[in-house]
Amino acid sequence: MKRKIEYMDSLSVDELGELTETLVKVNRSAAVVKGGRRFSFSALSVVGDRKHAVGYGFGKARQVPNAIEKAGKDGRKHLQRIPVTENGSIPHEVTGRFCGAVIRMLPASPGTGIIACSTVRAVCEMAGVTNILTKSYGSTNPINLLKATLDAMAQLRTREECASLRGVQL
Repeated sequence: MKRKIEYMDSLSVDELGELTETLVKVNRSAAVVKGGRRFSFSALSVVGDRKHAVGYGFGKARQVPNAIEKAGKDGRKHLQRIPVTENGSIPHEVTGRFCGAVIRMLPASPGTGIIACSTVRAVCEMAGVTNILTKSYGSTNPINLLKATLDAMAQLRTREECASLRGVQL
């Protein structure tokens, strides 16, 4: 089942605050040509405001700094809002899938911290989640794991959103 992820096009820079960027992975690729090997680099980064907005970017270039810069620009275009509770956790348990990667995220009590692998940790830190328990199953490919994490976070709903969708008063 495909979910439509709503990106935050209408938010201004004032509402977002300071966007920070974390580099998740740099990959080197080689093409063999007549004169030897020609290297190119790809970079995967996570961008967020450490409050409620997070996105990812993927950039490719012939040099590492250019690839990182492209990834950061791409991440700023793909921001999405994440609901975070007052104790810095997620509202409810959720499972996200992308290709062979599956991630399960559970809310945690204050003081737990972020129990996650490096890719999922980067997404949680940029989203402003400080207490969470996660477990990844299947593929450990950073790109697929990151997309599975964002799929899981896109499924999150607050109590108020659920009540309004059901037409029930809290």
